[in-house]
Amino acid sequence: QVQLVESGGGLVQAGGSLRLSCAASGSRSLLNHMAWYRQAPGKERELVAGIYAGGTTKYADSVRGRFTISRTNAVNTVYLQMNSLNVEDTGVYYCKMVIDPARTYWGQGTQVTVSS
Repeated sequence: QVQLVESGGGLVQAGGSLRLSCAASGSRSLLNHMAWYRQAPGKERELVAGIYAGGTTKYADSVRGRFTISRTNAVNTVYLQMNSLNVEDTGVYYCKMVIDPARTYWGQGTQVTVSS
């Protein structure tokens, strides 16, 4: 049974930083595609950053250069380092693991609120 647990969200002022963590169990994150999504109030969930099994990363244009996705095999955790946060980054951030097209898992989300 795959479980993803996010942590690290909170309230931060614009210009500040947060680091989100996604602890995976039931499958090795290193072997799977992992991604962070976010959903702002009244908006659809959108991709923020992803990291493939081979280590290739991709980012939404809105966060490129400010956010960094990474992972550590030792603790089976994926991180999202978020710098220079702005109010548009506010939302619930979700971790996603894709083992194959038929097996996709989501965490329950962690709230990030950026105040001006």
